[in-house]
Amino acid sequence: MTGIVSVQNLRKTYPGGLHALKGINLEIEEGEILALLGPNGAGKTTLISTICGISKITEGKITVGGMDIVTEYRKARSMIGLVPQEITLEPFETVINSVRFSRGLFGKPKNEAYLDQVLESLSLLDKKDARVITLSGGMKRRVLIAKALSHEPRVLFLDEPTAGVDVELRKDMWNTVRKLKQQGVTIILTTHYIEEAEAIADRIGVINGGEILLVEDKNALMARMGKKKIRIDLMEAANKIPNKLKSYDLDLAKDGKALTYTYDTKSERTGITGLLNDLQAAGMQMRDVQTQQSSLEDIFVGLVQESST
Repeated sequence: MTGIVSVQNLRKTYPGGLHALKGINLEIEEGEILALLGPNGAGKTTLISTICGISKITEGKITVGGMDIVTEYRKARSMIGLVPQEITLEPFETVINSVRFSRGLFGKPKNEAYLDQVLESLSLLDKKDARVITLSGGMKRRVLIAKALSHEPRVLFLDEPTAGVDVELRKDMWNTVRKLKQQGVTIILTTHYIEEAEAIADRIGVINGGEILLVEDKNALMARMGKKKIRIDLMEAANKIPNKLKSYDLDLAKDGKALTYTYDTKSERTGITGLLNDLQAAGMQMRDVQTQQSSLEDIFVGLVQESST
């Protein structure tokens, strides 16, 4: 893969002295899905707005497809599709006219076959002549994506694409994003739903306080920073953890029927064998044993807390 978006030493300072972005460096690879995670006010939307040319650069350089977003604004911007957080659609316009209008804004010639193809890929073709006001919230978000794709961009930014959408529609949106990737679209999404990033992203970027904390392959990140937990279900409930097991830093379930042991997957010794032996020596009988990998949420929370101290 070759880089399609390059952000170099990007700084954004608002009047009054607020430093929203502090020396951001980011390379986005062509054809990938990059999820940008961060708490409210971290700089996610500011970063997207600056790359898309909506917000002016204070310092630094951004290129899209090798074109400078400032000196070659029109060419660079034509390569970008943006789906904002807010649903900003003309309620009494039809779906197809809304999409046609967006294509026209970029000076693209008429291409009804392409627009029908976009609507079909988003399961909107049967709604092309429907007025926007008659659509559900999930369909309106798909119309926003169709408008963003109308001028055939190579890069698509999705700013909180599933905010306020129920779980079923959220998963439907994930499938839509996967299809777009298969069609060769590079996708950058901001989200505060950790499971969203875990489900669809190739790489994870974490931003906090206007700074990028890391950008890494999702699976590699979870393998490098994740920990595993082993849950031991007991035959009989325990009132407390026996002294023989104190060194393992175990957590006893409230009902006393299970012990949880956390260990680092990178360590040469996990301590599991010793734990099981000492468990038997303490007279505690096991009913079942289960292991669980740390979630991306655990890793994200740890990174943000560390950067805030």
